[in-house]
Order: sequence, then C-alpha cells, then structure tokens
Amino acid sequence: MKKHLFSAALALALAACAGTGADQTARHGAHRGHPDAARVADHVAAKPLYRDPVADGAADPVLVYNRARRRWWMMYTNRRAKVPGLSGVTWVHGTHIGIAESPDNGASWQYVGTADVALPPELGGADATEWAPDVVRADDGTYHMFLTVVPGVFEDWNHPRRMVHLTSTDLRHWRDARVLTLASDRVIDASLARLPDGRWRMWYNNERDHKSIYYADSADLEHWSGHLRAVADQGGEGPKVFQWHGAWWMITDVWHGLAVYRSSDALHWTRQPGNLLEVPGHGADDQVMGGHPDVVVDGERAYLFYFTHPGRRGPDAKADGPEQRRSSIQVVELRQDGQWLVAERDLPTMIGLRNID
Repeated sequence: MKKHLFSAALALALAACAGTGADQTARHGAHRGHPDAARVADHVAAKPLYRDPVADGAADPVLVYNRARRRWWMMYTNRRAKVPGLSGVTWVHGTHIGIAESPDNGASWQYVGTADVALPPELGGADATEWAPDVVRADDGTYHMFLTVVPGVFEDWNHPRRMVHLTSTDLRHWRDARVLTLASDRVIDASLARLPDGRWRMWYNNERDHKSIYYADSADLEHWSGHLRAVADQGGEGPKVFQWHGAWWMITDVWHGLAVYRSSDALHWTRQPGNLLEVPGHGADDQVMGGHPDVVVDGERAYLFYFTHPGRRGPDAKADGPEQRRSSIQVVELRQDGQWLVAERDLPTMIGLRNID
C-alpha cells in the first residue's frame, strides 16, 4: 500500500513539473543566486539526500554554488557518530567542516572531503571543533565564511564558542581567521542576508541570553554593529533568514521541529502557528523531527535542507550509540499556504538548482 501511495505522489509531482515545461524558465536563486543563470531540469531528490561516508554525522548544512567547478557544494557540520568509545559529547567535537558536491543540481550528493580551515592556536588550531558555517560571496568574488569555533574537544557543553570570519577564493581553503565581537562570548550559528540598501545582516544564537536569536549589521562583512535581540519568544538555534514571495522569513531549530517567523522589514517578526517538520515523516531516515536548516531560494521556488537523527525513535530513542548519534541530510520544497509556510516532507521533492555562471 505504501508503495502505491508513493508512486501516486511521484506521478502527481512529475505531472506538476511537466505542466511548467521541460525546460522551464530559469529560477532566480535569490538566497545565493543570480538572475542570469542557466536552465536545468528537475530530478527527484534522493532520500535521504546525503550521509557522510566517513563519520556518518552530517548536520547543519549550508549550500553555496562553486563557480569554478560549476557545481553546487554543501558544507556541513560533521560529528564522529560511528567512532566507538567517545564519552559525553566528545563525539560532536573534534571534526572539521565536511564538503559534498552535487552532480545533478541538488538531487544527489557526493563526498568531496573537508574544508581546509586555518585557525590560530588560541582558537584550538588543528584541534579546534568547527560547527555550523554560513558562506556568502562578496561583490569582488571572495567567499566569506562565518564559522562557530570551539577551542578543542570537550565532554560537556560548558566551553567558549566564538564566531570566526574567514575568507577563500576557492571554497576549499580558508584563511585570515578573525574572531568577531558580538553580543557575548558564547555565540553560534551565523546566518547572513543582504539588505535592500546593500548592507549585510547576520543573525546568530546568543547562548548567554537563553539562546535568543540576535542580529548585527555590517557594510563590509568585516565590522559589525548593533548586537540586538531579534526574537526571544522561545530559545532556538540555527537561524536561517531569507527573502521570498515579498516577505522576510526566519526559520529556527527549536528542538521540536522548526519555528517560522515572518517580517516585512527583517526587524519585527511574527511567529507562524505550529512548527515545520515536528511531525515525523515516513521516508528513509526521515521518521523523526527535522533540525537546523538551510534554505535556497530559486526564483518562485524555495528548498529547505535539514538534518535528522534517524535512530532517535522507538524504544531505543534515548540510547547513546552509533545509531542514535548518526545523522542524515534531507530536502523538501517549501510552499506558501496563505501567509505561512508548509513543508510536505512525504512528497517526492523535485529539484534542479540553477547553475550560476
């Protein structure tokens, strides 16, 4: 019965795609895109979309187009999910940012390796823990990464976390690390967006203020001011802010699915009733809540990339073994219902992110 239901859903999705034309108009990737991008065909996204083949701990994805390779890249937090004998939370420490590449515009992904991030000794050097990057491309073509850095490997959560700014010309090698002065000494999970006046705004989690989401502004990606609270109705992490369909949206991980906020000015936010991805899906590795997302806006369409802990369900949900620690990346297309967002994770996701040349 489940097979027939999936086939029917897939047929509907393919029909909808066909109804727009096989070489449908190129979609504008407003999040990290460009209006003059090549048309590409949609494909059904893999489910799960991606698992890290080394440590099996892929989480916190962020997508960026690699112009030199003419491929989409995914950069992600990695965790040492299948390494035995790690006590406490050491398994979520001690890894570098993973990289995967898509040969088919977002429908499937292949492991590339890890990012070469040069950090000074005071930030942990080669032994530092790297979490939750966000990456943007400046007008001069330089890539800028905003990375959460923990200065070592620890068994608990009670240690400094700094936001570090690095630059790269190839997305693989990151240099010139600078610690940002933000609202506190414990900040994580940067999300950047360009404002209409050309300035940049960065949202992040201030752990010292009950994990509220803060923001700061910059004209040059170097100097940041403001350090003000954006939303504080509930603690959360992994904010992702984007413009779509005439509104600003913020999605945060509140550990029971994803909270959604809407704004007309990227300053004053109204929360959507309920949470996205709080109800488990039925697909492979998708039968649990979704966490810490990225969003890629591609013209009229938008895609939510998120991660799951597939083993955290059933009678062993609260165990702490490799099955509960491992994580998978998933993708679902966002849709707007009235003024709010929906994510139907059990439908096949048709995706064809544009090449940005």
